[in-house]
Parts: sequence; structure tokens; C-alpha cells
Amino acid sequence: MSQEKLSISTRIPLSSGNSIPQFGFGVWQLGSGEEAKRAILWALEAGYRHFDTAAAYQNEGVVGEAIRESGVPREEIFITTKLANIHQRDGRQRHGFEKSLENLGLDYIDLYIQHWPVPGRYKESWAIMEDYYKQGLTKAIGLSNFRVSHLKEIMADATVMPAVDQIEFNPGIQDYETINFCKEHNIAVEAWSPLGGGMAASDPTIAAIAQKYGKSGPQVVLRWILQKGIIVFPRSSKQERIVQNADVFDFELAAEDCAKIDALNAWKRTGRDPDHPEGFIYRVLD
Repeated sequence: MSQEKLSISTRIPLSSGNSIPQFGFGVWQLGSGEEAKRAILWALEAGYRHFDTAAAYQNEGVVGEAIRESGVPREEIFITTKLANIHQRDGRQRHGFEKSLENLGLDYIDLYIQHWPVPGRYKESWAIMEDYYKQGLTKAIGLSNFRVSHLKEIMADATVMPAVDQIEFNPGIQDYETINFCKEHNIAVEAWSPLGGGMAASDPTIAAIAQKYGKSGPQVVLRWILQKGIIVFPRSSKQERIVQNADVFDFELAAEDCAKIDALNAWKRTGRDPDHPEGFIYRVLD
């Protein structure tokens, strides 16, 4: 992607027929109080229009509150939330969806995602999600932390193909097997943990590239991800950082600099391995 084509309002078309802002704001670990609401309002003020939450984050309510308080029209905002592991494991997928809709205070969700491939449950969960999609209660459905083997299982019986797969992606973990499979099947890719748990701010290779462009390490990494056509949603509770994270549309990384970041791939995850479900968290939710 060239510099001219990228802006904070750039959208990626989804197989479901709608489109998603490529640059968004994540709310994981922001809490559910006034600090989180302020951060979301600052993000809206800075031009963000895509917000990524989840039932497991327990802050869907504050996301909805901030959006209503902002005065930004609902149709300009793209909301993603996720089906919790506990609701899959316990067979309460419908309760989980309806609770998310209630918490957000919305008539519909823009993108509803399975948070993790819960063993023995994710195909059943997908069929239920297809039902909500067909009712128009979610405009798109997708997956998170699904590798190729999981994706193939879903797609074998699906009547609605996944619009999105959200995976951990940063300089330290670049799963091109999954990314290439998604591209081949018109599944948009989203990156969680884009800054690699601090790697973007501390790696000397990234620091040298950042100095060359007069940018910070995190800004360089976010730009690197955007230039790959991947959706990204950094998070912060600090207004200055929220603005800085979005200041990535006035420069373009040269191919040789992208290649240097590509070479940092060490298959080092900051989160859990989707192929090892014993590490999944089943946070208790109502």
C-alpha cells in the first residue's frame, strides 16, 4: 500500500459486504471505569472510528457509554466484540451474544468474533454466530486466534465464511502460514499485540529505523503492519500516546526497512498458543 492510500479513515472491504477501518483502538486491560471512557473519548477526538472490545474484557458497557456521549453518529463507528471462552465451554453462546448487545447498548454489532478456538465447541459456536449474522444483529462474523487447521474445520461446514481472523502479529511473531491462507480465502487479518509487549520500543533494529524517519519505534511498527494490509488497533490510556499512535500516515517505510523488521521474526509469542488450549482462560462471566 502506498502512502497516498493510507489514512486513519482507510477501510478494508470484508467478504460480508461491509468494510472495516484498518486502524482502530483496542480496549483490552483499560478497565471499565472513567479512565477507560476518557481514553475512548480521546480516541474518538483523534479520529479513531474502530473499537475492539470483548465480553472477557468486561468493558463493553463503557465502550457503549463513550460512543453515546461522544455524539459521533453510530453509522460512522465500527464495533467489534467477542464471544467469551466460558460462554462457549458452557454452551451459553446465545446468552453471550445477547449479553454483549445489551452491555454495548446497541441494536447491532459490526463484527462478532469467537475469542479462541475452544476445543469441541468452535464449530457449534460458529453455527450460532451464522444465525445472528443472518438476522442482521451482527454485520460480519469472524474468528480470533484460529490457525489454518482450525480455519479449515470451520470452513468445511460453514454457510457463512469468516470475514476476519484476528491473530497475534508483531515483529517477534509473524505467522505467514495463517496470513497467506486468509488472503487466499478472502479473510481479512487483524493484528493483536502489535507492539510485541514492548519490543517495538526496545529493539535496536526498530530504533535505528525509527531514527531514520523521525518517528518512535511503536509508530514504525504500526506503519509496517499497515503497509502489509493488516488491520491493527493499538491501545493506550494516555492521550498523548493515543494521538502519537495515530500519527503514522505521513510517512512510508522503504522496502529495505520493512525487510529488516520482517527478519526479526522469532516465533516468540506474548500471548497464549492457539494450538495449546490447556492455556486458555475461562474467565467467569454472567
